Amino acid sequence: MTETDDVMTAAGTADSRVIDESVIDEAVRLIDRGLADLLHRELVSTDEISDLLLDVRMLLTAADLASVATPLVEEPVGA
Repeated sequence: MTETDDVMTAAGTADSRVIDESVIDEAVRLIDRGLADLLHRELVSTDEISDLLLDVRMLLTAADLASVATPLVEEPVGA
């Protein structure tokens, strides 16, 4: 139903503050578009509201996970 732009960059290539700001800006744009679409309607289904909230949550969660991601340390099995 809604579209999001990919605002994530490869780990270590950008300052996490820039990523955080761009993700927050995208989340605000997503909310604004959703509210503008729903504003002129008298009835709104719970599915539409759920979709909007899930899109925002997914965007913010992905940014949070990317900002705390650490490189994978390979260890032998059974070590």
